[in-house]
Amino acid sequence: MSFVRYVRNIRRIGLSQWWHQLQYIGDAKYGRLVGTDQFGNKYFENLNPDDELPGRHRWVDFAQHYSNATQVPPEWHSWLSHIRLPPPTEDGVMQNMSPPWKAPWAENLTGTRGAYRSYNTVNPKINAWEPKVIARGEAHP
Repeated sequence: MSFVRYVRNIRRIGLSQWWHQLQYIGDAKYGRLVGTDQFGNKYFENLNPDDELPGRHRWVDFAQHYSNATQVPPEWHSWLSHIRLPPPTEDGVMQNMSPPWKAPWAENLTGTRGAYRSYNTVNPKINAWEPKVIARGEAHP
């Protein structure tokens, strides 16, 4: 990353946004806001070859800042990965593709408090050993 590009982007986005980006994505980036999803994630793009490195001109600013790839819906993931050229907000095919019966996208909650935990009704096959405590002075059986 060149120092000139870094300083230019700080001037464009301001100090507060620069500090925010430094904490969460580790770089000072400036780009056009392309859209947001139902989680509040913001998607940006910068097509100026002088400002961004090739392949790093699309990025997401997570709303929850628990940078997990499952927080990105599939239509936005395909845009970030350069599978689709126009973003979902501007692509008519993507807007008409989702059927009305489809459930809204939910992130993977594995490892969090919201993760699914099954209820087990079967007795365990192996029970933990519980020592029997004998009071002092009593004889051993």
